[in-house]
Amino acid sequence: MTGRPAPAVLPPSLRARLGLVAALAALVVAGLAVLYAGHGEPGRVDRWIIQPTADSVRPPWRYVAVAVDFLGEPTGSAMVVVAAVTGCLLLRRPRAAVLMVAGPGLAVGTATLLKHLVGRTIHGADNLSYPSGHTTFLTAFTFVAALLATDRLGLGPTAGTSLVLAAALVAGAAMGWAEVALGAHYPTDALGGWCTALAVVPATAWLIDRIADRLADAGPRARR
Repeated sequence: MTGRPAPAVLPPSLRARLGLVAALAALVVAGLAVLYAGHGEPGRVDRWIIQPTADSVRPPWRYVAVAVDFLGEPTGSAMVVVAAVTGCLLLRRPRAAVLMVAGPGLAVGTATLLKHLVGRTIHGADNLSYPSGHTTFLTAFTFVAALLATDRLGLGPTAGTSLVLAAALVAGAAMGWAEVALGAHYPTDALGGWCTALAVVPATAWLIDRIADRLADAGPRARR
């Protein structure tokens, strides 16, 4: 007996649309990287939005910003990932559990690598800023959660894509606001982090599905 195949973490109906989104997001990440490579000051767009060189939010909103920021810290991110993985396993979604770890992990790893390659700084040469790792993490995590919700709700291509992108936008905007409000990043750092997640997570989901499908197909052949 082979059992029922595990549901794909990247629904086939969403692959083309999210693949296009990933490609466009990668272009934005690359474009901003070239534009701000080696810079240590806010750009024109950053200055137009807000001056991100000092804390720009006061209580009680500052407490909200600190709470959101905590979700991107190692302790906070580990807590939400462990909780999400546990939920995926309880729902019998092993691929989703893997993506809950691999998606945000690879996205943040990509953001960290880009920081060293781009060399943009804020508040001194030791503080690499582009792209925002916190924004990358929360966007990637929410993206994966929205993919699982799309599958559970049985949404079609338009509704599913809308849900995933809306959830990612809300998460990225919330963390981006917190990072800029606390003076930790420029607005364009947050945009770069958001786009990094949009570029990495669909590719990671597709790869997980490919590997899982091949392993599932290899099992019956090995028993022949």
